[in-house]
Amino acid sequence: MCNDYRLLTNAAALFEGFSETRIKIRFSEGAPNIEAREDIKITDSAPIVRASDDGAGTGDLVQRRWSWPGPSGKPVYNFRSEGREFASGRCLIPADGFYEFTDPADKKKKRKDKWLFTKAGEPWFCVAGIWRTDSQVGEAFTMLTMPPGPDIAPYHDRQIAILHRADWAAWLDLSVSAKTILKPLAAGSLAVEQVG
Repeated sequence: MCNDYRLLTNAAALFEGFSETRIKIRFSEGAPNIEAREDIKITDSAPIVRASDDGAGTGDLVQRRWSWPGPSGKPVYNFRSEGREFASGRCLIPADGFYEFTDPADKKKKRKDKWLFTKAGEPWFCVAGIWRTDSQVGEAFTMLTMPPGPDIAPYHDRQIAILHRADWAAWLDLSVSAKTILKPLAAGSLAVEQVG
């Protein structure tokens, strides 16, 4: 599953993109310093947008830890979405790429092949996520997963829940059913290239 993603997009571009979807961004903790990063890994801090107390159509852009400790102590960085409504704690996770790893085609290689997936025709996208407060690490988020769409299936048997841009505001609206929003993207929605 996705344990590494990318965000090279700066805060101004994120702010502009959310404005285009009619989500008014607030900075309850001040404007975050978002650095371009090729690899955001489990336990790293990264930006998320969560519903704001200001009402429908507003989001709060904050930086939080990716993953909280599960019952066994292992990090919960991906969370199955099937059959769940997520009646609280929904968030949007901005990214402009994510990585999947496969066994190497060249059996002499010791490292897995690394594949970068990006959204065709869009400079960045949002992954459906949830956030919560954990007694050990404070507030943290995780990415939701689902069965793979046609672009991911050749590489992995699960995928992160990438949202259509038109559904970003709906994901932050807890009155909208998660089941109507969380669905695999159509074939050709994601571009893929081998990067390692």
